[in-house]
Amino acid sequence: MARALNFSAGPAALPLEVLERAQREFSSYQESGMSIMEMSHRGKHYNRVHSEAKNRLKRLLEVPDTHDILFLQGGASLQFSMVPMNFLHEGQTAGYIVTGSWAEKALKEAQKIGQTKVIASSKEKQFRSIPLRTEWTAHEGLAYLHITSNNTIYGTQWHEFPETDARLVADMSSDILSRPLDIGKFGLIYAGAQKNLGPSGVTVVIANKEWLAAGSCPQSKFLDYNTHAEADSLYNTPPTFAIYMLGLVLEWAEEQGGTRGLEKKNREKAAALYDSIEGSGGFYMPHAEKGSESQMNVTFTLADKDLETDFLAKAAEQGFIGLNGHRSIGGCRASIYNAVPLEACEKLAGFMNAYRKNHPASTFSFQ
Repeated sequence: MARALNFSAGPAALPLEVLERAQREFSSYQESGMSIMEMSHRGKHYNRVHSEAKNRLKRLLEVPDTHDILFLQGGASLQFSMVPMNFLHEGQTAGYIVTGSWAEKALKEAQKIGQTKVIASSKEKQFRSIPLRTEWTAHEGLAYLHITSNNTIYGTQWHEFPETDARLVADMSSDILSRPLDIGKFGLIYAGAQKNLGPSGVTVVIANKEWLAAGSCPQSKFLDYNTHAEADSLYNTPPTFAIYMLGLVLEWAEEQGGTRGLEKKNREKAAALYDSIEGSGGFYMPHAEKGSESQMNVTFTLADKDLETDFLAKAAEQGFIGLNGHRSIGGCRASIYNAVPLEACEKLAGFMNAYRKNHPASTFSFQ
């Protein structure tokens, strides 16, 4: 059976080469007679998988020695709480820049724990853009400044990260590994794996060691980052299969030319779709404003809701999976993470162009 043209927002497409290798090794990892899922997380086989995944991620993202890499569980949603539990203490204020639903959720969790301040928000603009520096309020003396680097629902992305004296914390769940990063700019980065890093189940945290050591979570040993840093992410049984898959995806990423090679391909994929939108004469309307467009999630609407419903139905008939927008806002969304091939994006762009030509402007009305 042919592979689906998978544009799902997450869990998302994985590289075919990774899936095929995992299939070969599934029942007997390295001729051990056991699956990696059956092995002790303290045995020699898994120890190698664990350390190689960590080292590969360090190489690919050029993580400096000032930062540590943790493999945790609970997704980005748990990090919404762990960050303030460790770094937002009495008498301190944490700053949040709100650019979408996930940023709002992170803010709401922090508000339960301590004092927060919204430094900037694009909510009044329907989350169509990343706030300009001129739109910020004062942000001196913050415990940290939290951003969401890419907004999957609304299709916006930070293309330049904010300059701040505070520790910069970023939820990078949907664009980590898609481009080179200056990791040294960040106090902490966290990312659920299920978009660019592998299957769901493992959350990657990259944190400044000095800041990590200075933080603490008196309420819970398990929710204290230092607990996991001191145990090399082996304080409890880790999600071994998810980390194994993460390692395979990272090996594949190296073969693609690392983050620079992936960024080049991602720009080509995004350009194919944005060109179809921009060249449609308003038939397809982008949600994101110019300059804030995501290279990972291309969001758009059609002028007529009935036409939009028909477009999605026809796309599904042609094998395009996951093009429906998020249930909270509707519309259309093509998620083009690292593992989505350029050919799939070109096919989608071709379908969009053909659909538009078969539905001239006289057949629909703007609402």
